[in-house]
Amino acid sequence: MTDNTEQPDFSLIIASAVHDMKNSLGMLLHSVDHLCEQLPDNLKHELNTATIKYETERVNSYLVQLLGLYRLHNHNLSLHIDEYYLSDLLDEHRAQYQEVLQSKNIELYTETDEALSWYFDRELILGLINNALNNASRYTKSKIDLCAYIDNNQLVIEVHDDGDGYPAFLLAAEPGEIIKNISFSTGSTSLGLYFASMVAKMHKQGESCGSIHLSNGGRLGGGVFTVRLP
Repeated sequence: MTDNTEQPDFSLIIASAVHDMKNSLGMLLHSVDHLCEQLPDNLKHELNTATIKYETERVNSYLVQLLGLYRLHNHNLSLHIDEYYLSDLLDEHRAQYQEVLQSKNIELYTETDEALSWYFDRELILGLINNALNNASRYTKSKIDLCAYIDNNQLVIEVHDDGDGYPAFLLAAEPGEIIKNISFSTGSTSLGLYFASMVAKMHKQGESCGSIHLSNGGRLGGGVFTVRLP
């Protein structure tokens, strides 16, 4: 006897669960921010609120990436392109990360032309840079440099750190193949890099599309995350 019961779409179930978790985490983040505003500075330091906020933001970022990849896989992740000033974007990141980086004795420098603007999907590029800064803040020693400029008619955004640099297996991998380097034993899922690669590729101008690149050295001698948008 055959069972004709229709099997559930577990990818849809997981995506729905992730969406609910993201909404709940967003409410938690709002509550944590409100609570931290009421605390005196000495108590904030004692309770290590900066780390709590950072780790919560990091989980939220992973959930956003998972939802983005699900929508991308199902061909319903669309771009909302508009013109934005890079100085505003970089200043927003400076404000967002200032508290947690200060708690880790890390300095964040931003550099761009005040008049520089470009066309891209703001939310997706914000998520891409957030992931790069999260990664840099985990492995840098004392400095992070976030900069944006124009090169060869493309917008270039770079995140430099003074850590030990990216491991060889990541430098050798093609951006679209990074997800194959998942290793739960080392704690390296590479999900953020894979998501960043897909987001960059979605930005197109004629026959040119965006890309990401990993390297070592750069301004601070550590890892360098680069995204190029046409």
